[in-house]
Amino acid sequence: MTTPQQHPQRPPHQHPPHQPPPHEHPPPATGPEGSGGHSHSHHHGPAAPASRQLRRVITAVLVPFAVAVVVGLVVLWPGGVPGHERTGVGFDRQTQQATVTEVVRVDCASVGAGGGGTGAERAAAEGAPAGGASAEKSGAGSGACKKATVRVDTGKDKGRTFTEVVQPDQTRQLHQGEKVVVSYEPSAPKNLQYAVTDVKRTLPMVLLAGIFAVAVVVVGRMRGLAALISLAVSFLLLSFFILPAILQGSNPLAVAVVGSSAIMLIALYMCHGLSARTSVAVLGTLISLGLIGVLGSVFLGWAALTGNTDDSTGLIHGLYPDIDMSGLLLAGVIIGSLGVLDDVTVTQTSAVWELHEANPALGRRALYRAGIRIGRDHIASVVNTLVLAYAGAALPLLLLFSVARSDVGTVATSELVAEEIVRTLVGSIGLVASVPVTTALAALVVSADRPDAGGPATPPHGGTSPAGDRLAEGTAAVPSARGGRGRRRKR
Repeated sequence: MTTPQQHPQRPPHQHPPHQPPPHEHPPPATGPEGSGGHSHSHHHGPAAPASRQLRRVITAVLVPFAVAVVVGLVVLWPGGVPGHERTGVGFDRQTQQATVTEVVRVDCASVGAGGGGTGAERAAAEGAPAGGASAEKSGAGSGACKKATVRVDTGKDKGRTFTEVVQPDQTRQLHQGEKVVVSYEPSAPKNLQYAVTDVKRTLPMVLLAGIFAVAVVVVGRMRGLAALISLAVSFLLLSFFILPAILQGSNPLAVAVVGSSAIMLIALYMCHGLSARTSVAVLGTLISLGLIGVLGSVFLGWAALTGNTDDSTGLIHGLYPDIDMSGLLLAGVIIGSLGVLDDVTVTQTSAVWELHEANPALGRRALYRAGIRIGRDHIASVVNTLVLAYAGAALPLLLLFSVARSDVGTVATSELVAEEIVRTLVGSIGLVASVPVTTALAALVVSADRPDAGGPATPPHGGTSPAGDRLAEGTAAVPSARGGRGRRRKR
């Protein structure tokens, strides 16, 4: 038994269990877990509440921004998609659901573009047996075509049948019992009013979406469920605000900025909670989106990119000539970059917060340097992912240029490819910039949230702690911030 006079010289490892070491002689820190006999597990739960002053600063920045987004939604909200007379071109045509009821093989030379009568009558007239697998086997041979009988299952012509001839070298081959989508053109001759345009793939798509949802919820639990809800909200905003507002004639850039900001606020706060950590990620995303918008506007205009480069954009411009196609292109750049930006900013903010919790003695500079080292790896992977994503989407186009044996300069400066290059590079610059911006914001915020700022980290005992005043400067602050009282505030 030691005497009271000997108590101050007691080594830290000899303290009785469940008793924190004396405040006067804190043991030195050697790492995130401290030293001596006292240790703790690394905490990955929600971040500690921010101090009152810090909450006021964040609120002063984000509340006006959120109010501006709500005002933008109210002002730009469309009354619905404006109507027009269908052209029958591309996606702008009437469609119905149908079923392939019969497939027979016939000689391609004897087949016309359309026909009447039943499948049995056509098969008899063309010398081919009707129906089923026997029909397919008997007609098998070099150059044999397929003549499919298709029944319309929806619409005013429900139950009506028509024939569809399938060449042997066509990519899509029809099979008996297959569900298909057919287009309808009322002004065409009766035997040519319907034509197969696609395969109905509702079941595999719904099944895949269900597997995705189950996987997200099983692994992510409540956080995963919140992510699915925010994803649904994003699709609703895209379908009921962004697309109709652009078709109605609103400025595509303004619509994209307001819509993407609303998606960002809902997704980040719903998935990651209403906290200072999430607010820093929102600020980093907002600054990066602003940079992408400025760079995109400058370089899309400088490169004279019109945004009207394929059949889809040409059809949109033909139906709605008032739409600013270059603005639509810029809106696509902003919306396309938002998803990856969210990932980068949230990851960097979380990294800085975890570094601070592991070692509260780190100042803002040390936190920034550690966070930026993590961010460099993130930059390399994200930029590569973005470039490959755009390259994969434009792969058929790149194959055409390869077949034409065009030189690299000609390919890169053609409008079709230049659009993708500008889109990729502008988005990548915004992603790269988001790492140091978000890391600096996170380091500044988390280091400014000191225990003596009035938050819950203030020591409960009556005396003042010189170590608390030097939290971001020296290592002597580590024990008081890591001890039982300091760690309890972060739980």
